[in-house]
Amino acid sequence: MDQMTMPALRNEIDDLAQAADRIRRANRILVMGCSGGGKSTLSLQIAARFGLAYVSIDRDVLWLPGWKQRDKAEQRAIILSKIAGERWIMDGTNPSTFDIRLPRTDFVIWVRMPRLLCIWGAVSRWVKWIGRTRPEMAPGCREKVDWEFLRFIWTFEEKFTPRVVTGLVEHGPDVPVLQLTSRRQMRRLLDLLAASV
Repeated sequence: MDQMTMPALRNEIDDLAQAADRIRRANRILVMGCSGGGKSTLSLQIAARFGLAYVSIDRDVLWLPGWKQRDKAEQRAIILSKIAGERWIMDGTNPSTFDIRLPRTDFVIWVRMPRLLCIWGAVSRWVKWIGRTRPEMAPGCREKVDWEFLRFIWTFEEKFTPRVVTGLVEHGPDVPVLQLTSRRQMRRLLDLLAASV
């Protein structure tokens, strides 16, 4: 599916002040995007600012120690238990679970950074956490970067964007979506949120 045949997002917000106001009032926020784009850092800052429970798809749902994936049925069961909460921010894309997550979501932040920036983010994160497991990752999953992961990042936009857009349109047509496409936008959003009462 190319850009010409991709469905349009009906409820996209491009004004950062308006988005910040919506985020302040949201009880359940989904943050998604490519690895290395900064979605976990953003999610943790918003969670701390507004007292939202932080849920990491990587840490809480997807991975078991040693980079082994949980069974799909177990993943869905965990997500169902997490989204039952009243106030949370969930960090992770996984379009295959949009059908259960989006109906419970008040606001979506799509961290859509350029792929070179995402690769830089992933590599610099690896350097920082080399040999260790970062807090937003499942225990026993030491930080790693390999060619498969870099290829995943490089092709993310091409492979996942059509699935993301289709999922948003199908399962959350009325959920407001903010796309952040630069670090400057992300910093501006955080500044606006920090200034909120």
